[in-house]
Amino acid sequence: MDEPALWKRYATHLCLCPKLGLSLDISRMGFPDTFLKHMEPPMQRAFAAMNAVEAGALANPDEQRMVGHYWLRNAPLAPTEAIRDQIAAALGLVKTFSQQIHSGGITSQNNGQFTRLLIIGIGGSALGPQFVADALGTPKDRMKPTFLDNTDPDGMDRVFAELGDDLGRTLTVVISKSGSTKETRNGMLEAQSAYRRAGLEFARHAVAVTGAGSELDRLAAAEGWLARFPMWDWVGGRTSVTSAVGLLPAALQGLDITALLAGAAACDTVTRQPETRQNPAALMALMWHHATGGRGEKDMVMLPYKDRLLLFSRYLQQLIMESIGKEKDLEGSIVNQGLTVYGNKGSTDQHAYVQQLREGVNNFFVTFVEVLRDREETSMPVEEGITSGDFLFGFFQGTRQALYEKGRESMTITVERLDAFTLGVLIALFERAVGLYASLVNINAYHQPGVEAGKKAAGAVLALQKEIMALLGRGQSAMTAGEVAANLGKPEAVEQVFAILRHLAANPGRGVAAVCEGDVGEWRFQARQ
Repeated sequence: MDEPALWKRYATHLCLCPKLGLSLDISRMGFPDTFLKHMEPPMQRAFAAMNAVEAGALANPDEQRMVGHYWLRNAPLAPTEAIRDQIAAALGLVKTFSQQIHSGGITSQNNGQFTRLLIIGIGGSALGPQFVADALGTPKDRMKPTFLDNTDPDGMDRVFAELGDDLGRTLTVVISKSGSTKETRNGMLEAQSAYRRAGLEFARHAVAVTGAGSELDRLAAAEGWLARFPMWDWVGGRTSVTSAVGLLPAALQGLDITALLAGAAACDTVTRQPETRQNPAALMALMWHHATGGRGEKDMVMLPYKDRLLLFSRYLQQLIMESIGKEKDLEGSIVNQGLTVYGNKGSTDQHAYVQQLREGVNNFFVTFVEVLRDREETSMPVEEGITSGDFLFGFFQGTRQALYEKGRESMTITVERLDAFTLGVLIALFERAVGLYASLVNINAYHQPGVEAGKKAAGAVLALQKEIMALLGRGQSAMTAGEVAANLGKPEAVEQVFAILRHLAANPGRGVAAVCEGDVGEWRFQARQ
């Protein structure tokens, strides 16, 4: 396509949203002229489904739950007065508690002011808060955030070593809806131990964000933690960043959560309108459908040209892949849907994988994010008439053009500046696009049975480990993995038995010794003397 024709296509399909400070360019997605008209009936059905979600329909039929993350930034939309009151009360509690922490009205055990923040969670209970913290954080933050978002002991050691003597000035936020999520529970137990070693009471430095009556809620109440904040079953983890899950850490850090919520609410309003060509979330969902054949046939590469959006792709991986990656559709038919997301940031990745994007396998489309404002202050020139921000802009435009020349599809989200309002806009934009796309491909975007299956499988591994340790504890002579499996009456589990034994033997204090001679089938294990 020549330049005049490409400009005409750009001008025709550019979606301008001045109330959001955002535009969406889909001109370099290769959809035919008839595509939008062809997809208008299913898109109108998707709008109707979204309206039903916002009205309180049981949008998650597997779990018989409403889906209400849109109400979090516009409580009057909630279907009952009780829910509206809960949202308002939770937001008020977040603001009041944060003010008390910042003012010194609530202090640490040693009567010192809290200056550090440790957030313990996993999945949506960590990715959203991490993304917001990194995108908006500055050296002037009221509290510096740190995260435990895995059950990796070495990772935890690094966090506690970094906190060091500041642990006594660290407020810990434990986030788990059920209170029984193992990774979060393990992080909490490790944190309790760290505070105890420092001669401190964990309860006097801890708050919980959890479901009412959960295991964590009961523990926090019994031990007298500083505060408890609600999570509701109508808010999924991956869409919880505008609940107390994301708002409490952000408010404690000192970020503008009022602006964040306002941005999300403004985007909800714009993307609620049924005029497809003026709705950026609808257009994004349609581009996903076009690029992937409605079957996840291509990956989405996120390339935000802003260091502060480094974690955006990680955040979107869960939001999109956990929502869209489903085995069955709403009728129970096997469809194996999905949309793979990966990425980092530009222009860093021009030195990493853009070579393959331009000349390798064409199994992707790119979503660029452009931020017009380089920095708040005037930039110095690095060449005559050229600033560092001009180079970043040039690299973005160059990459976009280089991909287009090779027939690689891309779309571009442009925002005026990156602040709390804009971040709320971006969060809501992708949440809405996910919901609309799920309707287009007829799946339940709001459950995650595969995640639960993985948790159950992990539980089975740990149960087998306990059986192995009980067997070795009976004073058995050294055995191969095959012999251990046979003694347990589980010969089919020999590979898993071997993996467990090798892991235990590699770690001090686990009570297992190994003699690693011959092939792995001849390695022998016994209780360490």
